Formats: sequence, structure tokens, C-alpha cells
Amino acid sequence: MQVTETKSENLNRGFEIAIPADQIEERVMTRLKELAKRVRLPGFRPGKAPVSLLRKTYGPNVMGEVLEQMVNETSRSIMEERGLRPAMQPKIEVTKFEDGSDLEYKMDIEVLPEIEVGDLSQLKLERLVAEPEDKVVDDTLERISQAYKTAEPLKAKRAAKAGDIVVIDFVGKVGGEEFAGGKAEDYSLELGSNSFIPGFEDQLVGAKPDTDVEVKVTFPEEYGAADLAGKDAVFEVKVKEIQQPVPAAIDDDLAKKVGMDDLAALRKQIRDDHAEQYKSLSRQRLKRSLLDALADRHDFPVPQGLTDREFQSIWDQYEQHLKQGGEEDPEDAAKSEDEKKEEFRSIAERRVRLGLLLAEVGRANNLQVSQEDINRAMMAEAQKYPGQEQAVLEYFRSHPEAMETVSAPLFEEKVVDFIVEMAAVTDKSVSVEELMRDPDEEEDAAADKPKAKAKKPAAKKPAAKKSAKKADEAAGDAAEDKG
Repeated sequence: MQVTETKSENLNRGFEIAIPADQIEERVMTRLKELAKRVRLPGFRPGKAPVSLLRKTYGPNVMGEVLEQMVNETSRSIMEERGLRPAMQPKIEVTKFEDGSDLEYKMDIEVLPEIEVGDLSQLKLERLVAEPEDKVVDDTLERISQAYKTAEPLKAKRAAKAGDIVVIDFVGKVGGEEFAGGKAEDYSLELGSNSFIPGFEDQLVGAKPDTDVEVKVTFPEEYGAADLAGKDAVFEVKVKEIQQPVPAAIDDDLAKKVGMDDLAALRKQIRDDHAEQYKSLSRQRLKRSLLDALADRHDFPVPQGLTDREFQSIWDQYEQHLKQGGEEDPEDAAKSEDEKKEEFRSIAERRVRLGLLLAEVGRANNLQVSQEDINRAMMAEAQKYPGQEQAVLEYFRSHPEAMETVSAPLFEEKVVDFIVEMAAVTDKSVSVEELMRDPDEEEDAAADKPKAKAKKPAAKKPAAKKSAKKADEAAGDAAEDKG
């Protein structure tokens, strides 16, 4: 085999390879002899058919198989001998081949860069920590109390107001004719719940018990029943009684209704749930700070192919977001398409760089995702589809690319945990409001600039632009691919 390097520019490598005809012929003959042992041809006993006849019958297929194997083997050998790690599948182009002649082909590769990971122990990070306040627990108890509210008749007669429950009989008509499903008796309707057609409940505000009210509404254009959609209707409503909602008492009985032993246990569960939420949010903030710090400390060339692929993914998500009626930031709407693409490309490049950096940290420290972790994640995903769990698991097992969507985030989190362990992390107690505040708003406030003016084109705006604030979270995909 003759190998000539034709290109060595930045991360791009090019080679011209020639495989001698005699090596190809040797491989073809070996394959034909293997076939001769098991192929049946008319007039010959098993294993006795001459190779020359087999060549006429199976030659083209065998030649194609052999050429593919030899290109794969030689290209892989070239990369291994030179220590090249391809960023993507190499581009192969056969430039010359005729039966009985040498095989010549070109191979273009974009390789992964050499990455020198800085001293991770020098990273200084701040972890925001917030504890659930009594008010948060009390507010949650109030919502539970409202969810288990009851109704009782008014002690003194008055007109109905928003929040009241009216007991009504009603008959609906379109064009003077009653329609199916438009009639009920002793129906309890909470005014302001928006459970009826828009405008219906509003016209009962101010009604008194034992009165008749004519309610005129128009069914929405997107109403479920096609024969009613967009049509005007009149409801003859008799207000029989007005009741007021009474929240459930916040006591042990309420706790038992939601499956807890007593009120103290319910309060503790609420506090623990909020603490877990704050812990998760704290980690998100810490991870973002970590990725920002890594991006600031590392600057190396990234493969153009990976960047192009990542950019296209971001741009496609952005366009899909707009097609589905998603809103666009006014600042972004004022930009030209070229300006948006330039910003998205910066985001894509940062994503790829961070992904490769995380992959290198994982590779250098032999960090791996266990099959047990992957199985757990797959099961958690499958449980989102009750009754179809087995089908979801089978889909993952038969589609490697789907499996990567499970393993990549796990790998990323493992690497992030490792780096956090190495870094100097200090905890800072903050209020819940500060913990939940958008970091971009904090940056703008600190710089005393209007919102969205001092953003880095980093992971602060993804996918459909709005979600690009978490673009770095996708860095794990590249990390898993190259880990």
C-alpha cells in the first residue's frame, strides 16, 4: 500500500492511497474459495464447483465486498499509525479502479484538535444556596387548602360575584334550536374558573338567586364540535342558588387527604420538595458558571464539520420555533438573517469547543457511564409513556442514535461532577428570588446596561433563541461522541 499525504492545514488532512492489484486479487480469491465450500452450482457436488465458474457468477459482488473492506481497513490503519482522531466520518473518493489494476482513492479527514486542559483545581466557583422559607411552605399549604375547598350557601342573599359558585339550570340554543350537550340541571359553576365558553361566566356576575338570565355567547372557531364552531348561541339560565367556596382547614385531616400522616409530616414534605428543587436550580447555576469559566480559560480550534452540524441544528430549531408561533426577542427581530446566523455560529462553535473539552477531561480521567446508569435513564424515559414502556425500551436498544440521547447527558453530568470536585467551590447563601433570577439579568444589572445588551454569544440563547440561554447543556452530545 502506498500512502501520500496531500494536505495538512489546521485540522484538515488529505491522503492519496494506492492498493496494489495483487493484494486485491489475493483477497478476492480467498473470498471465492470460502464461497466454494458452501455454494451449490448445477452439475457440481457441494464444494466442488471451480473457482473460475464462481468468479463469473459471484465475481462483481465479491469484488465490491472486498474493495469496501480494504478501503475501510486501510483508512483505519492510516489514521491509527499517525495517531489521527477523526472529528467526523472521513470522506472517501475512489479515483481509479479497473478489474486487474490498482485501487486508488482519496481520503479527507478533519481531525480533533490537541486539547491541553488547564489546572482544574485553579477554577474558583460560587454555588448559590437557598433554603425554603416558612412563607413558601405556608403558601403551598394554602394552595392545597384551596384545592380541597368545599362550598356552602350564602348566609345573606346578595348578587353573585367572581369566585362564587352558582347552582344553575341551563338550556343552550343555536338558531333557536337546542343542541346536544347544551343542557344541564343543578350544575355547580365557579365564576371566574373559565370552564365554560368565553363570556358565559362573566354574564352571570351580578345575578341573584331565583332569577333567569339570558346568556349570549359565540363558540370559538377552534371549538371541538364542528357543528358549533364559530356560531352564536343563546343560553337560558336559571340561577337557583349562590354558594361561596370555603377552603379546607389546614390541619391533620387535610394532610391525610393528600396521603400524609399529619400536618407536621405534610409541612416537612413540602419543605423537602422545595429544598430539592432549589438544589437542582443551584446545580444548574453552578454548571453554567463552570462552563463559562472553562470557555474563558480554553481557546483552541474546533472542527468546521462539527461546528457546521451544530449550527444547522440550532438554526433549524430556531426556524421551527418561529413556525410554531413562538415569540422572538425584539432585539433579535431587528437583526438581519446574516447577523442572526453569525451569532448562532458563535454559539455553535462554543458548544462544540466545550463538548470537546468535556470529552477530553472524561477521556484523560477514564470517566465512563455505566450500563446500569444508562438502563436507569432509559427506564425513567420509558415510564413517561404508560403502557408502552417495553416498546420504548426496544426502540432504544435497536437505535444507537437514540441511545446516545440518553448516554450523552449522563456523561456530561459525570464530567461536570468531576470538575466541580476538583475546583475550589464556595457556598453563598442567597434568597430564593436571587437563586431563581435569570443570570443574564444579573449581568445586565451589574453592568448598569439595558437588558440583553451585554450578553456573550455563548450558551445564553439556544435552539429557538429563547432556549439558547442553555445552549451549553448540549455540550455533552459532542463530549459523548468524542469521549
